[in-house]
Amino acid sequence: MATLVERAHELRPLIEEQAAAAEQERRLAVPVVGALTDAGLMSMCTPAAYGGAETDPVTLIEAIEAVAIGDGAAGWCSMIASTTSSMAAFLPAETAQTIYGDPQIVTGGVFAPNGVGAAIERNGVTGFAVTGQWAWGSGAQHCQWVLGGARCDDGTFRLCWFPQDDVDFHDTWHTGGMRGSGSLDYSVSDAFAPASYTMQPGVTPPVVDTPLSRFPNFTLLAAGVSAVGLGVGRHALDELNDLAQGKRPQYSSRTLAQNSFTQIELARAEAKLRSARAFLLDELDGAWATIAEGAAVTIEQRTSIRLAATHAATVGATVADAAFTLAGGTAVYDTSVLGRCLRDAHVVTQHIQTAPKLNEKIGQLLLGQDTDISMF
Repeated sequence: MATLVERAHELRPLIEEQAAAAEQERRLAVPVVGALTDAGLMSMCTPAAYGGAETDPVTLIEAIEAVAIGDGAAGWCSMIASTTSSMAAFLPAETAQTIYGDPQIVTGGVFAPNGVGAAIERNGVTGFAVTGQWAWGSGAQHCQWVLGGARCDDGTFRLCWFPQDDVDFHDTWHTGGMRGSGSLDYSVSDAFAPASYTMQPGVTPPVVDTPLSRFPNFTLLAAGVSAVGLGVGRHALDELNDLAQGKRPQYSSRTLAQNSFTQIELARAEAKLRSARAFLLDELDGAWATIAEGAAVTIEQRTSIRLAATHAATVGATVADAAFTLAGGTAVYDTSVLGRCLRDAHVVTQHIQTAPKLNEKIGQLLLGQDTDISMF
């Protein structure tokens, strides 16, 4: 049976073929959603107890990267859906089985506490009436269950799962990059979330105690986001290589591949991308080994992973910039894959978990300074 990473690479032709349609429609094409779901690439972190792959972090990052090589938006949606599926470990078993027991169900949503919840009872069931609106609902339109963070009047902060029928989608996703990810705003109004369809981040212990459930959630998310950047960067360099074989710039008798400046800059970009990838995978592998030994991931390891993830996101954008520049005027057209890679790579660096400004907090930790690590 093919591995998740192999399946992701096998889907590249379909993903590339549908990328332009996704950009135009501002959401993933239906065939791509179906193929990713069937391949298990939208639920890679679902616990084995519910029939999921319960993927280790290194495999997760390699699979997300492979999807993103085909199209950054597809990689982004695979990343959001799969990291969301890791939350299944913290839900009551019956709820988790209902939502995540069916491999065709895709979940996604936003952690931010933009909702307000009132503790109530409806039809004999205790829960919360939630109202709120969230931005960056990546892929939410193809999710059967959508979650959102809410501050509740019982003093708790909860993640709440809502069936799609309770969710309203807003046409806000008009962007430069990641157009195909469908990361629009969504909202709920007085939607009822039974208490059993909620969990408290950092408070609720895992119901299914697995190595993956003990891996820091935000650290896993940051690595996943950066994996998209690595995939986009790889796509950009591959596209440049293909273009360089045949393109002869105006007034030149040599192809781009025969141009010394192209040769030098491509070599530099290749080294940067491979090094950033190796750094991230090495840090993840070390942290996973720690968990396998029964210990907790240390703050030093979390800091190193966050450093590697932030660096990988930056490098993904840097090499996409280089490929775009080396390609010349060809890259400026809307039909250019390199133009899309450029735009998508710079969305990765805007994510709160991989933005360059995160280096300040990382630097504080490296220097032994006190700092807030609640989202680390």
